Amino acid sequence: MQPVKRIEIILDFQDLAKIVKILNSLGISGYTVIRDVTGSGDRGLRPGDELTDVFKNSYIMTACPEEKMQEIVEAIRPLLKRFGGICLVSDAQWVIH
Repeated sequence: MQPVKRIEIILDFQDLAKIVKILNSLGISGYTVIRDVTGSGDRGLRPGDELTDVFKNSYIMTACPEEKMQEIVEAIRPLLKRFGGICLVSDAQWVIH
């Protein structure tokens, strides 16, 4: 196993393309996207059953070496500050196969 940092980001669906572009520009080619996630936070309830994408959230998860984690966090921080959302960073173990 290899130690990595797991980065989980939840943000407006409309900002998903911006986050994916940032990840690609930093050389992160492996990530998972889950669309239409629901929950409640600083911006209130996000039920995910709206007719438009205005109130929908997306979830992005990636794993990277610790030194790359700081680059990712600093690159997405302005988007989170401006548009809202959450970013969680935790230690993980990558099972090499």
